[in-house]
Amino acid sequence: MATYNKRGYKNKAKKENEAFDEPEVIHADEHSTTEDVFNTLDEKANKTEEWVEKNQKVILGFIGVLVVAGLAFFGYTKFIQEPNETKASNDMFFAQEYFKEAFNGAEAKDSLLNLSLKGAEGNYGFLQIIDKYSGTKAANIATYSAGMAYLELKNYKKAVEYLDEFKSDDVILSPFAKGNIGDAFSQMEDYKNALDYYEKAINDNTNGFTTPLYLFKAGMLAKEQKEYDKALSYFKRIKEEFPDSEQAKTIDAYVAIVESEK
Repeated sequence: MATYNKRGYKNKAKKENEAFDEPEVIHADEHSTTEDVFNTLDEKANKTEEWVEKNQKVILGFIGVLVVAGLAFFGYTKFIQEPNETKASNDMFFAQEYFKEAFNGAEAKDSLLNLSLKGAEGNYGFLQIIDKYSGTKAANIATYSAGMAYLELKNYKKAVEYLDEFKSDDVILSPFAKGNIGDAFSQMEDYKNALDYYEKAINDNTNGFTTPLYLFKAGMLAKEQKEYDKALSYFKRIKEEFPDSEQAKTIDAYVAIVESEK
């Protein structure tokens, strides 16, 4: 019987063998490179260990300093600062009572303010709190209160001195301190500094209470100084940005007055 060889025919076994990939061979040069990398890492590790061993005393000393510093800070906070804060607050009680009474319509207002500043009958005033408990929160509050007492007593230079020392992130007290400095400068007829501090109060913490208040004060001062464009810009900010504020109730009238005076 005749046998025909068809074109394109391939041996089946050969085809199946070709379907399997040959296993990856790691050549000698690749093995050598890998070995070199591990050797290098080993050398670096050994050098690090040697350095640590050699400088062990320095490292332990540094760690010891950190631990001591941490313990010292904890000790200072727990056993010095916290008791100091408590004692300062307690010692300021009578000064605060005099101060509150002075602002509650008492007849002897100036006397009460002086008592709040200087103390009486063995009780500290704000000035002693500031001096004895410097760096405490109580001393910072005493600084603000002393500034306000001096402002009411018409000692404007002292008011500026103490209010300028007061530091706070409070959204009301911080602008108030700057605005009250503006009031003190205004009373001393230093209108440039007064306006500068009103602007600081305006920009300090934007809120619906202090911001329109000091925009209005700045506008009135600018109007009195015949700086009509400035005055209008302050008044219009109240109208546009703080329509629900107390100052906005009559702001249209002030805008009209300034426009008529320009």
